[in-house]
Amino acid sequence: MLDLQRLRALHAVSVHGTVGAAATALGYTSSAVSQQIAKLERETRTVLLERAGRGVRLTDEAHQLVATAQELLAIVERAETELEERRGVPAGRLTVAAFASAARGLLPGVLADLARRHPALDARLSEVDPHLSVDLVAKGAVDLAVAHDWDIAPLPAPAGVEQAAIGDDLCDLLVPAGHPFAGRAAVRRSELGGERWICQPPGRVCHDWLLRTLRAAGHEPDVVHQADENPTLVALVAAGLGVALIPRLGRGPLPEGVVEVPLDPVPVRHLYALWRAGAARRPAIAETVRTLRAHWPAASAHTPRTAG
Repeated sequence: MLDLQRLRALHAVSVHGTVGAAATALGYTSSAVSQQIAKLERETRTVLLERAGRGVRLTDEAHQLVATAQELLAIVERAETELEERRGVPAGRLTVAAFASAARGLLPGVLADLARRHPALDARLSEVDPHLSVDLVAKGAVDLAVAHDWDIAPLPAPAGVEQAAIGDDLCDLLVPAGHPFAGRAAVRRSELGGERWICQPPGRVCHDWLLRTLRAAGHEPDVVHQADENPTLVALVAAGLGVALIPRLGRGPLPEGVVEVPLDPVPVRHLYALWRAGAARRPAIAETVRTLRAHWPAASAHTPRTAG
């Protein structure tokens, strides 16, 4: 008889791409996941993973098992949902994926609130890029995702995934204190040409939004510095190395030497909670979404700008 936990480990490797990433998502060590798959290979007398460069590749037989695993995990999820629904209280494990600034600025308070009010609920957070997190929800790798899109780049929700709005996160132009924009009440997008830009790398939502926005205004952006984390972007602005467009959520107090200036119109990104339609009746999902919305006003509170 196939062991469900071993099938879950193989399914996680298929979804996340590597043994290490699967282990992180499952809350195990890499060696534990490797052992689970090795046992599954012995039980099935089948090679499931092959070396591919520094990573692994699933064999054809492994892909067949993954499809079966996904069906079984969906059945288990339905059973757990029905039991939790009958009890009427949030309980069991709830895996949550959130993008970086939400994981920093919103989820700590939400998770602490849930743990205090619902001790039977074991909510676990992973930091994941928003577009990847939606796919993880659709594949059953996580139970709920907190993702975002921008006003000019909507986030598609695949079939079988439901979503609810959490709130709108505003974005400001950050400039060094001595910049000509520093004393302005607002700056129009048409005025942004000729600036040296600091932003996230290509392929990230914020980077793509910046390029599309400036090109729509007739400017080709000169991106001189790239970094993944918003605190790093702010530090580069503080050093006088360029300007940046950074959302307010999770940004924290601005350091000396950085001034925020509103854009006209103000860029907005919309935050959503997403989950599989089959889990919609689960009290843990409903309560987590409610708690996310309840904490949003405090998490999105405006941080006063600092000039230095």
